[in-house]
Amino acid sequence: MNQTRDSIKDIWGERTPYKGENYPVRIDERTIEEPDHWVQSACVLCSTGCGLDIGVKDGKIVGVRGRGVDISNYGRLGPKGLYGWIANNSPDRLTKPLVRKNGKLVEASWNEAMNLIVEQSKKIIDKQTGLGIGFYTSGQLFIEDYYTLAVIGKAGIGTPHMDGNTRLCTATAAAALKVSFGTDGQPGAYKDIDDTDCIFLVGHNIASQQTVLWMRILDRLAGPNPPKLIVMDPRKTATAEKADVHLDPLPGTNIPVLNGLLNLIIQAGDVNEEYINAHTVGFEELKKTVAQWTPEKVEEISGVSSEKLRMAAHILGKTPTLLSTALQGVYQSMKATAAAVQINNLHLIRGLIGKPGSGIFQMNGQPTSQNTRECGADGDLPGFRNWGNKEHINQLAKLWNVDPDIIPHWAPPTHAMEIWRYAEQGSIKMLWISGTNPAVSLPELSRIRKILEKEDLFVIVQDAFMTETAVYADVVLPAALWGEKTGTFTNITRTVHISHKAVEPPGEAKPDFDIFLDYAKRMGFCDKDGNPLIKWNTPEEAFEAWKECSRGRPCDYTGMSYAKLTGGSGIQWPCNEKHPDGAVHIYTDGMFNTAIEESESYGHDLITGAAHTEKDYKAIDPRGKAFIKPAEYIPPHETPDEEYSLWLTTGRLVYHFHTRTKTGRAKELYDAAPDSYVQVSEEDAAALGIAEGDMIEVASRRGSVTQPARIGGIKKGVVFIPFHYGYWDNPERSRAANELTITEWDAVSKQPHFKYAAVKLSKAKEGVLHKIGEALNMVNDQPQKMEV
Repeated sequence: MNQTRDSIKDIWGERTPYKGENYPVRIDERTIEEPDHWVQSACVLCSTGCGLDIGVKDGKIVGVRGRGVDISNYGRLGPKGLYGWIANNSPDRLTKPLVRKNGKLVEASWNEAMNLIVEQSKKIIDKQTGLGIGFYTSGQLFIEDYYTLAVIGKAGIGTPHMDGNTRLCTATAAAALKVSFGTDGQPGAYKDIDDTDCIFLVGHNIASQQTVLWMRILDRLAGPNPPKLIVMDPRKTATAEKADVHLDPLPGTNIPVLNGLLNLIIQAGDVNEEYINAHTVGFEELKKTVAQWTPEKVEEISGVSSEKLRMAAHILGKTPTLLSTALQGVYQSMKATAAAVQINNLHLIRGLIGKPGSGIFQMNGQPTSQNTRECGADGDLPGFRNWGNKEHINQLAKLWNVDPDIIPHWAPPTHAMEIWRYAEQGSIKMLWISGTNPAVSLPELSRIRKILEKEDLFVIVQDAFMTETAVYADVVLPAALWGEKTGTFTNITRTVHISHKAVEPPGEAKPDFDIFLDYAKRMGFCDKDGNPLIKWNTPEEAFEAWKECSRGRPCDYTGMSYAKLTGGSGIQWPCNEKHPDGAVHIYTDGMFNTAIEESESYGHDLITGAAHTEKDYKAIDPRGKAFIKPAEYIPPHETPDEEYSLWLTTGRLVYHFHTRTKTGRAKELYDAAPDSYVQVSEEDAAALGIAEGDMIEVASRRGSVTQPARIGGIKKGVVFIPFHYGYWDNPERSRAANELTITEWDAVSKQPHFKYAAVKLSKAKEGVLHKIGEALNMVNDQPQKMEV
């Protein structure tokens, strides 16, 4: 066994202080046996996308090590990266297809399972066209999987009902980028951390969520001329503890705080008028909107002190370079897109974008969610094309050699929450769920379970494990995991990695790509000339097809190949004739993708979500200038009251990813955070007579859970529950955070609101649950407490 550090206890490792060029390499490794060979890959357990090698011995994965040549991590890996691979070897992997017979799932052949799916598909299409079929996919597949699925859905079946669980974590990132810059695509690069003078983390507990990026920030903070750090989060997280200024707003009040900051910066004259005039439209409207947000008014609404707000505004207004990030504290809260856009506005009015040290990360939550969006597996069209632009539709029709009318573009694509509503109402008869676990991750779980149980809904689940969702399926398809298939994916900084197949999948499990390809062939999807619609048979051929789809678009991959991605670092798009080695930054010349011919969307009203038409857009076409769009504050629709007197917010833990389908099967990660809990402030705990470890019933208007109490580290009036925990390893106790959350979503991005709900707390009745609380209290260690 070789282990360079115990990343469970030492999450971020030794400091390697630096500034500017040449971020020091530090190779993190953990293997349980000496590998007989290594296979190039990248980590898929957060959105950082760290380059790593998979260690293989006798056909089994025995460990991983970081890739020192990779620009994303320079060899570093976090605890999930170093331990998560253990799930591949888990004894409870699905190894054979299952079909439901007489109410029970029983083993079947691939032929039987796929024939059943095809039979159901054809029956539904004959009766109600492709509109009777929906796909709910993931942010963890590969480009080759997503693009194949997108072509099947859009040009084979002709259904607009395709979205991913990325709707829950990154839909707002895409929406905010489209609103400000015309198309999706992150302006920032990890290299900006090396050079920046100030880092602004908004609703983003990066120390827990992207541990390797946090290592890089810690190394800058330990080096010469460290950047200022401003953190906006209602909890005192490990990230917040390092901040020069910690802004702690109440749930649902991001817009007042951001508007207050913008107002102070404008009032102080800390704006770049030359940049604003040359490269933006809308500044005067922003100035007028934010003028009402004095520090005192911000404090009254958000609870953030006027003194701290002034301190933060002074830093943000004077810094010569600025790197900002946003994540679920923005995206899963009230008026998510409107709030995320204010971060873009901050950079635009200061002219701090498209140059070293000045970037924006509208962060992704999952490793390949960027590709769900790029490839069109989330309802958008591939290559950041605009469903309202006929020329964009014609481009795809020509590429795929199909009639333009089969490509759904008569209305906005169906977002995930709508797909589930249509299934609930009965208009969607078949729902194909791949690589995700909605029976734990969607809001208001009692409703989701009822939908999955509907007799008139044919449910397909494609996964590696028997999840809480799979138990409701009519057909379960065993899928290969990372390391068991080849493909590519793109991280938050537009860096594309290749992950080569290292080992065979267990039993009869198959790669997602092979499953989609098999379905297309059995369905007989053809182009206009009667040739197969899907013209590729291998992942590499699929990548080549995707490159052609991306040609000339902002996410241009045409300069890449499997060979070019193998052996060195990942490569940032655009990668083409102009940028043969990729581009560190985009928008370096202040020209954005907002011209009507380029834009991915014609825009929305930020408050109501009403979509603008092509005619509307022609009247305001900024022809390459960025949009500065202000936003008024709208209070959350559910707030604490006399009966439900506390705010609930939910989030992640450093040791787990999603619903723990993988991290829960790595013993060390499981043991580090074995169960859920409710975090309560000292003041609220004292008022309610709650002690550390007491079992607490947390109830909202939609359900209740019972959790052991953790006291401290959170604002008075707010409680926190991690969202990872479901029932596969503990079916006895109601504990999934989403039993409590509300079925609402952002008007523009359609991302659900997980960050606020009104709840009440009471002590659970004495009994076995109290023994659970006492036991958990004994195993809880300091790192776990620190990171929340």
